[in-house]
Amino acid sequence: MKVVAAYMLCLLGGNSNPSAKDLTAVLSSVGAEADNAKISFLLKELEGKDILEVIASGREKFASVPSGGGGGVVVSSGGGGGAAPAAAEAPKVEEKEEAKEESDDDMGFGLFD
Repeated sequence: MKVVAAYMLCLLGGNSNPSAKDLTAVLSSVGAEADNAKISFLLKELEGKDILEVIASGREKFASVPSGGGGGVVVSSGGGGGAAPAAAEAPKVEEKEEAKEESDDDMGFGLFD
């Protein structure tokens, strides 16, 4: 992740084609250890690609990854013809009865009597 962050910092700094030396310089400037294998792998994978297209593609893939608290399951009938899937029903919260305030009448006198 730190190699990807260094790559993005180079891009934001105006270097449209960062090299391994550039990434190593960024990482060492903050005291992080540079892993040459990871740097070369990242540069090889991103060679000739537009970073905005790579990010957009990643967002699409990430959208299909389930996440959350593991609560309910959304089930769709599949026959909606483009309709939005039904939302999972929220768990019912039991309403707690408010404790009845004790009245001063039970004691036979009031606070200001």
